[in-house]
Amino acid sequence: MRPGHRAPWGFSLLGGVLIAIFLAQSFLASAIKSPVFDETGDIAAGLSYVQSGEIRANLQHPPLLKELAGAALWLAGVRLPDSPRVRQMLADGAGERAAGAQLIAANGPDRTMFWARLPFLLLAAALGVLLYLWGRQLLGEVAAVAALFLYTLDPTILGHGYLATMDTGLAAFMLLFLFVVWHYLERPDARRLICCGVAMGLLLCTKFSALFLLPVAAVLMLAAVDRTAPTDGSKAPRGYGAVAGALVAMGTLATLVIQAVYLSPGGLFLYSTGLRRVNADHNPDYLVFLGGRLEHHFASYFAAAYLLKEPLAAILLSAAGLFALRGNASSRRVKLFLLLPPAVVFAAHTVFADNLGIRYLIPVLPFACLVGGAGAAWLIRQGTWGRAVTAVLGLWMLVAALGIYPDHLSYFNEAACLTTHPAAIGLDGGTRCGPLWLDDSNVDWGQSLKQVKDWVDRNAKGQPVHLAYFGSFPPSAYGLNAVPVGPEQLARDPETGIYLVSAQFVARAQAAWLRTPTGIIGHAMYVYRVSASRFP
Repeated sequence: MRPGHRAPWGFSLLGGVLIAIFLAQSFLASAIKSPVFDETGDIAAGLSYVQSGEIRANLQHPPLLKELAGAALWLAGVRLPDSPRVRQMLADGAGERAAGAQLIAANGPDRTMFWARLPFLLLAAALGVLLYLWGRQLLGEVAAVAALFLYTLDPTILGHGYLATMDTGLAAFMLLFLFVVWHYLERPDARRLICCGVAMGLLLCTKFSALFLLPVAAVLMLAAVDRTAPTDGSKAPRGYGAVAGALVAMGTLATLVIQAVYLSPGGLFLYSTGLRRVNADHNPDYLVFLGGRLEHHFASYFAAAYLLKEPLAAILLSAAGLFALRGNASSRRVKLFLLLPPAVVFAAHTVFADNLGIRYLIPVLPFACLVGGAGAAWLIRQGTWGRAVTAVLGLWMLVAALGIYPDHLSYFNEAACLTTHPAAIGLDGGTRCGPLWLDDSNVDWGQSLKQVKDWVDRNAKGQPVHLAYFGSFPPSAYGLNAVPVGPEQLARDPETGIYLVSAQFVARAQAAWLRTPTGIIGHAMYVYRVSASRFP
């Protein structure tokens, strides 16, 4: 079967099974995980948009994805509580994280998080469907199924896909926009041009970093002008003037979409205001962490995060895919669509983004899956040895996904431990060594409170517990009554007792006593049982 031909029903069935597996993993993991750091503010802002009809809170991100969370909560009967913090947020847009914590606690954490996350879980699954459909057209059925397999088992996508945050939604609308641009270039007409404009507007309303995709789209469309007209009746763009006109039409439609998503005729003004506020709430003196060093910015941060947090099997298949795409088997346009958008997004984040997690690279990962699918298809065509290698790499991906479940967000591959602590490598890869390399949302984003509560009930009920927690949602909302501990206290010799310490603080810790935990909860909270004899 060649790219563009209809897939046999067996491939479609396998694709459906993979999407079902993705949904099952995401749903079950989401039910176990507590709100992460950014979710409280995003959820409160989204519900405030729907409940009040005004966009005031959290302007540093466009509103579309937050509106999805807010609409789901509104339909489920969840409302903002009447409290001073919520009234302040509605009045001047400030304090959305505190308001969000109150909202979630007042309406029940499990109920609130289920409905707030549901649109994101479905959006992540839709991204998988779109990846398969487009991969089938670009690369063929085998490559498309292999790409979906990589997507379905990718720990980063599984760990962030259901969260009510911005990154997976950006990836979904980015792929949708490029998908409709591809189809417009295949057969330009007014209907497809309208789809491109609407998709562009939706993309721009997910996250401000989507602006980097506009010049990419222009390059992809201009490159198509030189393409020889196809013989199957389709029509490529005729001249640079036609492309310029199409881009203007897309931009005009996108403007109307932005106005609608911002719920105001002044949507463009609000958009530009939010753009000026990007990272305005970030501390300019904050030092980021990479491999035991603290700096304001690392040029190699996102490259290191990709190489450490993506499964090695997926990285190897992507390398094979790049090798397979080097020849003439695929058209220049296919290569441009597969490689240029992720390269630009990766470069833009490397230069401009704060070094706060691989989550910023999530829009790159579907393209890595597509290229990895091309690599798997190429290996299969090589004969027995290639099929054997593909099977081994696929089994490796499966083991990684099973080994880290349901703690996907904290996953690190085996390379994290290979040179320093090879004995710590397990079915969960090198996750045990993750805090030696990265911190923040790479290791712990506050997602393990429910697991911590279960552990305390089983292992420390009635005993005083000291908790060093990195998050924005109060542990007490889950009935977890612990003595709060800050980084300054962790730097000193502790008193006797049980200490539960976030991997965020373990990564940055200098205290010797934090190097030898007695256990780990959810791959994110480190357990220390401190006895009096330990510190004479």
